[in-house]
Amino acid sequence: MSIQSLDAMSAYAKALHRQGVAGADPQLGGLATDGAVPAGSAFSALVDKAVTNALSATQASERAAADAVTGKADLVDVVTAVNAAELSLQTLVAVRDKVISAYQDILRMPI
Repeated sequence: MSIQSLDAMSAYAKALHRQGVAGADPQLGGLATDGAVPAGSAFSALVDKAVTNALSATQASERAAADAVTGKADLVDVVTAVNAAELSLQTLVAVRDKVISAYQDILRMPI
């Protein structure tokens, strides 16, 4: 394996570990070797958690905006919540774009 692929696997494992996906071991550079979590389900769990986080951040920003309209929230809280929702959505879109790009690269590979 090349050094770049090892770096990518290590970064992926660290992201899984931060998200709390079971079986992720950043010290091993990937998933635990006991077979507790298959690689496909770990990736889907990571994507599922990212979508859930983006959705909850969006809902929190909507609640903060509604509270600001009624005078229950400060403008700083609204801006912070909207920024968090925007950042999580941008991250999710960037990951989606990378996955689509990788899939297209695989499709273009000669057999």
